[in-house]
Amino acid sequence: MADIVGNETLRSLWEALGSQCASREFLIAVSQTHPPRHFTYGNFFDEIKRCANAFLALGVRPQDMVAVQLRTSPEFLIVLFGLTVIGAVAVPLNDQYVAKEIHRILERTNAVGVVIEPRHRERYRAVLAEPLPSLRFLAFERTSFARGEGGGAEGFSAACHVVDFEGRRKAAPLGLSALAPLGSDDTAEVLFTSGTTSEPKGVVVTHANLLYSGIYGDWEMALGSGDRMLTTMPACHSNFQMAALMPVLTVGASLVLVEKFSASRYWSQIREYRATYSQAMSMMVRTLLLQPEDEGERAHCLRGLLYYLPLTAEEKDAFEARFNVRLMNTYGSTESVGWVLTDPPVGMRRWPSVGRVGLGYQVRIAREDGAAQKIGKTGEIQVLGVPGRSVFREYFNDPASTRAAFTEDGWLRTADEGYQDADGWFYFVDRKAHLIKRAGENISATELEKILAGHPAIAEAAVVGVPDPIRDEAVKAFIRLKRAGELSAEDVLDYCRGKMAAFKMPSSVVFVDDFPRTHSGKIRKNLLK
Repeated sequence: MADIVGNETLRSLWEALGSQCASREFLIAVSQTHPPRHFTYGNFFDEIKRCANAFLALGVRPQDMVAVQLRTSPEFLIVLFGLTVIGAVAVPLNDQYVAKEIHRILERTNAVGVVIEPRHRERYRAVLAEPLPSLRFLAFERTSFARGEGGGAEGFSAACHVVDFEGRRKAAPLGLSALAPLGSDDTAEVLFTSGTTSEPKGVVVTHANLLYSGIYGDWEMALGSGDRMLTTMPACHSNFQMAALMPVLTVGASLVLVEKFSASRYWSQIREYRATYSQAMSMMVRTLLLQPEDEGERAHCLRGLLYYLPLTAEEKDAFEARFNVRLMNTYGSTESVGWVLTDPPVGMRRWPSVGRVGLGYQVRIAREDGAAQKIGKTGEIQVLGVPGRSVFREYFNDPASTRAAFTEDGWLRTADEGYQDADGWFYFVDRKAHLIKRAGENISATELEKILAGHPAIAEAAVVGVPDPIRDEAVKAFIRLKRAGELSAEDVLDYCRGKMAAFKMPSSVVFVDDFPRTHSGKIRKNLLK
């Protein structure tokens, strides 16, 4: 099928950028503790080529999977593209994943290697305590933001080759030679998303998916080569990669990569780095409104803020008035690749609508029986795109979940409820599934319930998201014990530590004698909320 991407790949994109935009500014990396680093397209492509050669020297081949657990940094991007230009597959891991979560993903993907920072060494000793037959190397990459962190590679199993990856890639040659053929339909990444099941699912993302997300974002924001996108989103997330990084690359613009969001620094960074676009979510808006006012805060270069997650009309109006910028409401997911519903970059908007259908997509509201829902009536939001091109191709090694993700006539099910008005504007209502959104992180309630149920004193657990004034939702765990009084709330939290990432940890624990239930015995979570 011919489309706007054609058979281009991340390799061909970087070859064009490295030659045609060599002296143009690509990246400014901003840390809270170190001076900013600057890269042109030319010298960043040199870093990518050295990295690619370092992977080739380690025996990484096309379609080999290599996990990456690095903080948001230039090194994350160097490793990501160093893998994809040789046809290997990157598996980004959330920086907060604990040993059990990491081991599960490495085992599922048969990863041949993993690139980490020295600060993760104790975590990976626990990971490697259980066999991983496919894992051939553990590579240490020391980011510039982590120079003060010591620690070596001693104490790891001899079955896994431990290497100083930073040293290897810096010493590697520049020339890329004898590279295997690479096409736009080849897999570039597997992004694990919590989704709505007990196990995170691996979203298979192709080269075409990433290139399409960039071209789509350029249209969505009317982005040009003179623009500067500032982002504080985690580099392992699709929101960073598909809504910020790729639109910058496909138009040859500049990226301001901020290692971590700080409410006290963010707006001064917007002004200092002359950002013309940035990304925000409700937690950011709310914390920014709590900051002391600065008489110069309305003087900036922003044309808009790409925005997602619910916000009250009062909060939205107060933010726009104070900071002299329009929020650009959007809706999408890792599976949909682009923000398929979006406000236009200029012109009218209809808050709290999440926008109209973007170029290259179709969106419908469907009833439970699959028929089209009436205007103004709530139903499931469904998206029509091309798998592997404008929407994700499949869930990794999970054909059953892939089939369930699409209707018989090819529409992507979002499991989200919404409605459409007579003028084609869409409105998000709620999530059908038990998905908790905490400061931009997706948390599967089912996954947490499964962990809690593993405690010998817990008979049953139910986890729900409850409103949080800053972080959108807090995680609340309801526990039914086998014997009353056997555990305290702190006992439950102690049990959770080390079994789940910190952002998944319950904010509160409530003990109940029983749960409200349906006639079939299922817990009525709507009543718990």
